[in-house]
Amino acid sequence: MDAARVLDLLGHLETLEIQVWLDGGWAIDALLGEQTREHDDLDLVSRLEDSARIEKALGDRGYILEGGGLPHSFELVDAAGHQVDVHPATLTASGEGVYQMLGGGEWIFPAAAFGGSGHILGRRVPCLTPEVVLVNHTTGYALDEEHERDVRALAERYGLALPEFRRLS
Repeated sequence: MDAARVLDLLGHLETLEIQVWLDGGWAIDALLGEQTREHDDLDLVSRLEDSARIEKALGDRGYILEGGGLPHSFELVDAAGHQVDVHPATLTASGEGVYQMLGGGEWIFPAAAFGGSGHILGRRVPCLTPEVVLVNHTTGYALDEEHERDVRALAERYGLALPEFRRLS
């Protein structure tokens, strides 16, 4: 998933007035303002009610549903194997995002989480905030050396405490 493809997909969603926020590796790179590594996929957080529109919009770009399903995350993949992981959340009256996890729990995005922005190839893109991306990227995952370097760079850039995380052996 290269930078030009990310911008194309974000631009397409924007023209259809579908709001999304970057999470995962591309969010880290956007918040750092530079691509630090190659990415297997693109992680997007969206409004749950926009899920069908996102599936259709990315379908216009050749993506088909490969896994998952509402109200949980779902994966869209094109013929070349480019993958978009969509994490739909229900926005509450207070602005929090409630994401339904597969195990039955809820992941709560604080209202402030949706106020981040970064840059890809010089273009401003909507992201979750650095604090939230850092927590999302380290909670429940074992990090390899590459991902550990990314979260350390993000924490350093924004003066954030690095959460504890597991290292991949």
